[in-house]
Amino acid sequence: MAVIVDLLKTCQVGRLGTTGSDGYPMVKPLNFAYATGRIYFHTAKEGEKIEDIRRDSRVCFEADLPIAFVRGSERPCRAEYLYRSVIIKGRAHIVEERDEQIFGLTCLMQKYQPEGGYGDFPEEKLKITGVVRIDIEEMTGKEDLGKDDIREEALKALAGKSALPVVIG
Repeated sequence: MAVIVDLLKTCQVGRLGTTGSDGYPMVKPLNFAYATGRIYFHTAKEGEKIEDIRRDSRVCFEADLPIAFVRGSERPCRAEYLYRSVIIKGRAHIVEERDEQIFGLTCLMQKYQPEGGYGDFPEEKLKITGVVRIDIEEMTGKEDLGKDDIREEALKALAGKSALPVVIG
């Protein structure tokens, strides 16, 4: 579970899956924050995402971390893509309570601007900014870190300060 939580706290982009008005799945990338066992994101107060959530609060959320591309040596089938990912099923709720809106927005700012310096949220912006909370019902993680020497290199890349994904081989 700690690996999943770390992934949610460090991934920069997640993908929200909703059911569109035409019945087709709709996936949208977005910035998000994980806090108190929930996902928070901001959005316009009107639009496709909000309409989908109002119609059906069941959502799927995905985030992944590309760790490494392993070059194929001698045969293309030896090429690999190493990653960690999480998939969440839950219910999305449009946050109406002001304190929770500010909490969600503060969590986003702390994630994307951890050095601070962003000040208070202006009332005029709070009036036009939607905040959505996903209450998690199911959360599963998956990873492929390779085997043997490749796994060791992938773990070093995760522990190091180099930009991911790295190229191995």
